[in-house]
Amino acid sequence: MNEEIEIEFKCVVTKAQFDDLVAAFNPEPFRHQSNHYFDTIDFLLKEAGSALRIREKGGRAEMTLKEPAETGLLESTVSLSQDEVKDALSGSLPHNKVINRAAERAGSARFVHFGTLSTTRAEMTYKDGLLVFDHSTYLGQEDYEIEYEAKDASGEDVFHQLLTKYGIDYKPAENKIRRFYHALTQHGGN
Repeated sequence: MNEEIEIEFKCVVTKAQFDDLVAAFNPEPFRHQSNHYFDTIDFLLKEAGSALRIREKGGRAEMTLKEPAETGLLESTVSLSQDEVKDALSGSLPHNKVINRAAERAGSARFVHFGTLSTTRAEMTYKDGLLVFDHSTYLGQEDYEIEYEAKDASGEDVFHQLLTKYGIDYKPAENKIRRFYHALTQHGGN
């Protein structure tokens, strides 16, 4: 199991702003990824401030648990085979350290798949961090965001300078799973 602290800054942008930034930065080619979200029926992970997902990207898959940390989020990740992904989406999650940790966090090991968010993403190195361009679709909705992954909190200044340079007002973006939860709620979920 791999563990790392994630420190990132995000901003929701319009399609026009997104297109302008992509034209200005010309990042690597866009690639598709799918985020499959899991929780207990009564969303105990969400209540604990955590999130469990399987991400499929470039023919590979990984399961990640995100938990609150003193700074940023603690991400615990394990690789999965395509058969394990297929089984998980059918209701039979694999047994591994991430699932065990999620079960401890939620107080239950009965996780269900409650939806998928698809993202077209491009990335590039920018001032000692990673600049990410995301267009996401889920539950009949779509959004655009710019994200800056940094080594420490000083990345926030770098991110705000970039937004200011391109005339973009800072509109904090909730993480993808929270946006998905809000859309799910609007569609009759929890």
